[in-house]
Amino acid sequence: MMKEHYPRHMITELETALVSFKVVNLIGPRQVGKTTMVRDLFRRGTYVTLDETDILDAIEADAVQYLRDLKGDAGDEPVIIDEVQRSKKLALALKIVVDEDQRKGQFILTGSSNVFATMDIPDSLPGRVVPMGLSPLTVSEIKKKSPSRLLDWILQENPLLKQIDRPEVLSRDDYIALVLQGGFPEPRELPTRERQYLYRSYVNGVVDRDVRSVSPIRKTDKFRRLIDQMAARTAQEVNRADLSKIIGLKWETVDAYLDVLTRLSLVIQVGAWTSRETKREIKLPKFHFIDTGMNCALRQFDEGSFDLGKGSSAQLGGLMESWVFNEIVRMRPFQSKEFRLYHWRSADRREIDIIAEGGHQIVGMEVKAASSVNQGDFKHLKWFANSGPGKSRSFKGIVFYLGDKKLSFGDGCYALPISALWAEIRT
Repeated sequence: MMKEHYPRHMITELETALVSFKVVNLIGPRQVGKTTMVRDLFRRGTYVTLDETDILDAIEADAVQYLRDLKGDAGDEPVIIDEVQRSKKLALALKIVVDEDQRKGQFILTGSSNVFATMDIPDSLPGRVVPMGLSPLTVSEIKKKSPSRLLDWILQENPLLKQIDRPEVLSRDDYIALVLQGGFPEPRELPTRERQYLYRSYVNGVVDRDVRSVSPIRKTDKFRRLIDQMAARTAQEVNRADLSKIIGLKWETVDAYLDVLTRLSLVIQVGAWTSRETKREIKLPKFHFIDTGMNCALRQFDEGSFDLGKGSSAQLGGLMESWVFNEIVRMRPFQSKEFRLYHWRSADRREIDIIAEGGHQIVGMEVKAASSVNQGDFKHLKWFANSGPGKSRSFKGIVFYLGDKKLSFGDGCYALPISALWAEIRT
């Protein structure tokens, strides 16, 4: 019996991009579901993969002619080339071939890194190529629901809690199970031991195979140590000088290695939001691991690790913040306006976990790994809005927590169950 695939919301974005661009470059970590999306869910075009040695050899021998032949066979449908980072000649040949034809939607490329950022070509085909990121599954996709439009909801002039359907009621253990499973389609369905083995093997495979397509890293043992250190620092500000001492590398090398991790979609760097009105704002970037299931596997966390009173229970807050952050990242394309994501911290220890900025509007979001919420949980959000750098902006605030009630705390601030991230919203 054929296994049913999870739906991917980005298919709609893929179809839209093909109308406007000659090439769509779909980028995402290995095993995140890129092949399933373009081959089994998209169901159009001519599909080839450079994981097949004979096809890769043909590309390397005469890339321009091979691409022309593929286009001829595909007719008006796109040519889909999987694992493009394996070829050193494809990017330049692609530039030649797409410039021979003004038709949109000629090629879909997939890979674990941006082929145009890593290959030696004169330019990145501006106006002809659009990069698109495919991330691990959202909970909305896992539960076969529509993309969340929570940011659209909160930025209404008068958002009403009744517009959010009753969020799913989950226990603390239910949330922990979602964090442990992560969003990679194959491993998340396995028992804990097998799942975590697969996640760790995946990371080792990235180090052994994918890194060389982005950068010639010699000290792979220290690169692997950096991955472990970043897993332990998810949802934290990262000082590269401190990391260099721990790992035993120059800070410039650490900086380069972090860039490789970002380009391979293992971590996301989040800049610090600044008002440009004060020098008392901390500007260190924060990093989030791309997937909490992978993170927990690297740190050997299981269902019992977060029992209250255990040492690792204190780590749950950072994991929950990264999990929520990744859900926010993945819902952005489906909002009515474009948002940029930041974090914020002042020198006097006020901080906001996530800031979404869309034009003059700002949404501040805090994540609390507890089942209750009170006025004190909003102190930084309200100070930011009423007395701090957000007072001249349109500001709304949300505290996500493990409880099950939707609550208004005044001044445009709301407490929402984390499960509101995949609840249906009527705006």
